[in-house]
Amino acid sequence: MVMRLDWEPWPTANRKSNQILVKLFVSALLMGVSFRLFFPRSSAIPSVSEAPAVANKVAYVNATNEKCDLFAGEWIANPSGPPYTNESCHFIESPQNCMKNGRPDKGYLYWRWKPHGCNLLPFDAEKFLEALRDKAWALIGDSILRNHAQSLICLLSKAEEPVEVYHDKEFKSRRWHFPSHNFSLSLVWAPFLIKAEIFENDNGESKSEIQLHLDILDCKWTGSYRDFDYIVISAGQWFLKTAIYWEKDNIVGCHYCPGKNLTELGFDYAYRKSLRNLYHFVAASDHKPMVIYRTWTPDHFENGEWFSGGTCNRTKPYIVGEYSGRDVDHVMRSIELEEFEKAKANVSKDGIRLKLLDTYNLSSLRPDGHPGPYRNFHPFQNKNVAVQNDCLHWCLPGPVDAWNDLLMEMVLHD
Repeated sequence: MVMRLDWEPWPTANRKSNQILVKLFVSALLMGVSFRLFFPRSSAIPSVSEAPAVANKVAYVNATNEKCDLFAGEWIANPSGPPYTNESCHFIESPQNCMKNGRPDKGYLYWRWKPHGCNLLPFDAEKFLEALRDKAWALIGDSILRNHAQSLICLLSKAEEPVEVYHDKEFKSRRWHFPSHNFSLSLVWAPFLIKAEIFENDNGESKSEIQLHLDILDCKWTGSYRDFDYIVISAGQWFLKTAIYWEKDNIVGCHYCPGKNLTELGFDYAYRKSLRNLYHFVAASDHKPMVIYRTWTPDHFENGEWFSGGTCNRTKPYIVGEYSGRDVDHVMRSIELEEFEKAKANVSKDGIRLKLLDTYNLSSLRPDGHPGPYRNFHPFQNKNVAVQNDCLHWCLPGPVDAWNDLLMEMVLHD
């Protein structure tokens, strides 16, 4: 079966050597594997004892005047259950529709995120749409962003049913309109954020290496940047794929390209470059939307990868401290935090609203929230078909709904 899912930082003195070691580990593990899906090689990379220091402590005061860090907390029992179901929301795409696909356990639906020191109110669709009347939103990135967008639309549709007014040929970029509030929500497919030449067919099989232009942003989102008042943007997973890197119309290196006599620069080099270009664009533009960067989301494959029998069969969240993530998570997260903090410092005096939606910690605690085998409809009904697991994307309803609880508080209490 082919799975299609297009669907403190290290000390300065040791950073270069540590990055080289990480690249060597990752490159060795990637040999012979086609990263047509942007699943990271999670379980093959050893975990480390502690998560990297979080540089973005968010001092937040909610509606009841409680002050806390939104992104530090725990998952607690929520007997009331999810805010919607697959029956009440028809915007859930099949690979994330775990209820329809026959997932037998339902415990993953009965948790909510509780920041330490304050209460996070559940998403209020009426309040959100009224506050953002006449505004335009965009979610820009990869299929995790699409996962996120589905959750947001499901939550908003409790107040008003949106009308789809645009989609591209492959339904990767889409736009919905909420006519009663003149509110629009766009999903823009830009998995690298930068210009990329991708040679994959409809089955995700690649006939050539991806060509990444590290100094050119993807025009699919920069061309419409002025159309949006609020932007949520995220990337990361696709950088783990084999790719040739270009700068100033010249090849400068690659990530995992044996036999091509090119310098191995590594996925971390390309990811850092893309984020710097992103933030430079935001700072230089005379259009000043609120820009929210959503952080890296870890997978939870165990006992293998997506292509080698990896699974995610857990049925409840980790407790805080039980799971520390994998080396690739820490590499990407360190890059995100470093580049965000630099950008935030540079734009702080320019009237630019730049925020970090740090979903890493709360997502890393939810190994139970992935579709696993239930990315397909009743996957075990045909015993002659091999079952693959999706331990990267998220069931809907599920943990992603908490991302939108956080998003609402960040925006409405700006």
